[in-house]
Amino acid sequence: MKVSVIQMNCGDDKAANLVQAQELAATAVAADAPDMLVFPETFAYIGGTVESRRAAAEPLPANGTGGGETYAMLQGLAREHGVFVHGGSFLERDGEVCFNTTVAFDRAGAEVARYRKIHLFDVTAPDGTEYRESDTLAAGDDIVTYEAEGVTVGCTICYDLRFPELYRKLADKGAQVIMVPAAFTLATGKDHWEVLLRARAIETETYVVAADQVGQYLEGNARRFTWGHSMIVDPWGHVLAQAQDRTGHATATLDCAYLDTVRQRIPVHRHRRL
Repeated sequence: MKVSVIQMNCGDDKAANLVQAQELAATAVAADAPDMLVFPETFAYIGGTVESRRAAAEPLPANGTGGGETYAMLQGLAREHGVFVHGGSFLERDGEVCFNTTVAFDRAGAEVARYRKIHLFDVTAPDGTEYRESDTLAAGDDIVTYEAEGVTVGCTICYDLRFPELYRKLADKGAQVIMVPAAFTLATGKDHWEVLLRARAIETETYVVAADQVGQYLEGNARRFTWGHSMIVDPWGHVLAQAQDRTGHATATLDCAYLDTVRQRIPVHRHRRL
């Protein structure tokens, strides 16, 4: 399976973000003909205020049709290009509650998975910037995998990366690839991003596919910075592809036969004692 990670610079202009996503997707498909496109976290809307983020949230359809504009755009990309689409994440509204949610689609545009981010980013970064994701969002509690033409894909979002027990659970459910759509901060990304991605790949012996946002955006009057460096890591911990420090994409081929070889060489899944 050939996978392209889409690296975006998003903000609080939803229409512009969706156009950017479509343009970058078309470029990746034309250049590399991937089987799957992977978008970043909250790519449809990031920043603004608590009120504007809630207003930008979309309800999800109950039967796979009639969703909001982000849902429809992702579904349309899958159908137009004949690819799987792992829809990064966008803001979901369910009644009075909002979630940070991934939706994935098959080549025909049929929905194959929904995942609500489990670990919310309520931290003070090393540069003193405070992030309070729980001001807007509730946490999910389901561990989600889906099948993409014989490949089992596990779902995580950004801050989930710091919780190896979730990745272990996904591996136990058969995940061969684990997705990490993200808007990783510049302050933490420069020290932790690649280290954590490679560690999760090595310890679970899975491919880890991470699509990150890059550059700056405004949250209220405060300027925020994201790290970029979207990458695809193999089960041995090697970085197969990495995006440049700007919008664009990176592509790599995932080889499940090689994944099986790695698991045979170091069968940690059989040696676990705890």
